[in-house]
Amino acid sequence: MQYLKYALSLAIAFLGAQLAQWLHLPIPWLLGSLFITALLKINHAPIECHSAARSIGLSIIGLTLGLYFTPEMLHLIAKNWLALLIGLLFALMLGGIGAVILQRWGKVDFKTAWFASAIGGANEMSHLAEHYEARVDKVASAHTLRVLMVVVIVPFAYQFMGWHGFDDHHIDRNMEMNWFGLVLLVILSYLASRIFQHYKLPNPWTFGALLITIFFTAQNIHLSAIPDPIVHLGQVLLGWSLGNKFKAGFFKTAPHYLSIVALCNLGALVLTGLVAYILMRWTDIPLPTLGLGLAPGGVAEMTITANVLQLGVPLVTAFHVVRMVGVLGTVGYLYLFFEKVLQKK
Repeated sequence: MQYLKYALSLAIAFLGAQLAQWLHLPIPWLLGSLFITALLKINHAPIECHSAARSIGLSIIGLTLGLYFTPEMLHLIAKNWLALLIGLLFALMLGGIGAVILQRWGKVDFKTAWFASAIGGANEMSHLAEHYEARVDKVASAHTLRVLMVVVIVPFAYQFMGWHGFDDHHIDRNMEMNWFGLVLLVILSYLASRIFQHYKLPNPWTFGALLITIFFTAQNIHLSAIPDPIVHLGQVLLGWSLGNKFKAGFFKTAPHYLSIVALCNLGALVLTGLVAYILMRWTDIPLPTLGLGLAPGGVAEMTITANVLQLGVPLVTAFHVVRMVGVLGTVGYLYLFFEKVLQKK
């Protein structure tokens, strides 16, 4: 009976994606499934998302993105290493500003505000919040709202501006399908993801698949392209799993706190646009690509947007990978440092 509910829920997610396509929404396979699932969950509909859906979706996205990392694109990424570092520092700055605002006006303690504002993965930040005895529910809800706002606002803004296919860097990809090669990629990416998971590394299902595909692509070894229906399936699974996080009464829980979180996210997007414009003047990276690379959204959601709009997929992916690794590697130590500073005052 439970699997019948999963099947029905997935069918509804696909229906939402088809409706979004008909309405010409940006990234319809992701947003359509997200919108319809969230809307039904908030209104007490008896639908549910299987826990494996997000893992499968992330693996598909990782495989798709890895095909962009040709030797030429790796050279381009290395050339822009300073911009990637600035992106990491900008993410840490956004987290710090957000923590100050949330502590002062969101009526939460500093450690909760810190981990709720850090621009990192929701699961990883929630785990750190639990480790440091912060309010896990408030941290998780803040990150869920952040990802929702960014994944909705940014694609619609790009559609309004007509930003798509503006990447100046030609990407020469082999689009030939090979089912044997595809099966081999899937098996190797699964094994890599399990190793990542065993050692508790961040975002194992994305990075495991991504690194395996990059390993072959960087050496000009083409095993297979990823068929469009599989790419669409990955986006639907991600939208379905994200929409499933919005339980009934989500926005009625601590409305003041979530309002401050929403305002922080809007401010972060404005600052992202400003920093992207400044970096554009200094580098040869197009403004739309920089906007996606610096946006405080999730790795999967922003790279999907870059992939659909054909806006510097490898650079956008590199920005978010560097940011995620950098934030996860420093956010705990930075919290301890600032906590000691505050205690001395």
